[in-house]
Amino acid sequence: MLLGVNIDHIAVLREARKINDPNPLDAISICKLAGADQITIHLREDRRHIHDKDAEIICKLSPLPVNLECAIDEEIIDIVCDLKPMRATLVPEKREEVTTEGGLDLITNFDRIEKAVKKLHKNGIEVSLFIDPNKQMIEASSKLNVEWIELHTGSFANIYAMLYSNLANTHHTIKELEIPRDELKKLLDKSKKEIKKAALKAQDLNLKVAAGHGLNYQNVTQITSIKAIEELNIGQSIIARSVFTGLEKAIKDLKELL
Repeated sequence: MLLGVNIDHIAVLREARKINDPNPLDAISICKLAGADQITIHLREDRRHIHDKDAEIICKLSPLPVNLECAIDEEIIDIVCDLKPMRATLVPEKREEVTTEGGLDLITNFDRIEKAVKKLHKNGIEVSLFIDPNKQMIEASSKLNVEWIELHTGSFANIYAMLYSNLANTHHTIKELEIPRDELKKLLDKSKKEIKKAALKAQDLNLKVAAGHGLNYQNVTQITSIKAIEELNIGQSIIARSVFTGLEKAIKDLKELL
């Protein structure tokens, strides 16, 4: 299973102090040496972490393939077409969210997404769609003629965290998941089955399958058991661990789990 290392959170640390340290570019050689298969970055509309210059330099200089996550905003798509990463992953964005909260609505936004996909393909960029794991979105992805889908694992990760970590006893507890443990176990099993079913459906439609969001060292082996998933994109948990272990070891530890 391939690993895309999302280095956005290095830029988050930089932007916290509005200086130029740490520089996301410095991480790329370490990612390569540690065995990462690609670099993933997200150029958000509000530029809260990765900025245009970061994206430009990373796409130009990275020895690893670059997966550039972006909204379907026309201005952003134009920038991506100029940068020409290996892949563009189209994601939904809301300015007020802390992180991406769900998958693209391919039905409501079908025409806009189709236009973006065609433009990206015209510029030689393969396309992935970040979607929730359900049949309707898988079938719509196939109609949009993309190469990849990335299944949103955020719901699974939230349930797992409330069940098997101390999250419920912190100020970041998820109120709607403050339910009995036996109910959480049923929800987790259901979520895993939905992800597996979606991955197999996508595979049947000749779509390559990636997954990501909220995956970490504790929950990732639940997803690696799904053989139809070819790639994981993981960022926050790797960068968080690297604060204590160093980036190279953090990546190697995760690669070992894969």
